[in-house]
Amino acid sequence: KFAVNTIVERFKSITEQSGIKPEEIRYIIPHQANIRIIEAAAKNLGCHQAEFITNIEKYGNTSSASIGLAFEEAWPRFQKGDYIMLVGFGAGLSWAAALIQW
Repeated sequence: KFAVNTIVERFKSITEQSGIKPEEIRYIIPHQANIRIIEAAAKNLGCHQAEFITNIEKYGNTSSASIGLAFEEAWPRFQKGDYIMLVGFGAGLSWAAALIQW
């Protein structure tokens, strides 16, 4: 529940703080802890068009490397101007998010 809420809350926070509309975010690359977390977060975001980048089915939970691995694999898909959100969370109830414009 913490991880799902973190992804959803960071999404809302990052769009508010950056001044961009939620529908402008093209990709979300979350920490790849487990697919149920990612699916629940995507469902909770509802109508937003962002595509979640996942590779957990290929590598499993790679801990702190998961965002970097998924980012590198998805690199060829990014187009100039795309907004990409990176979001991670830790067992110590820590979290962070970043927004990149390609």
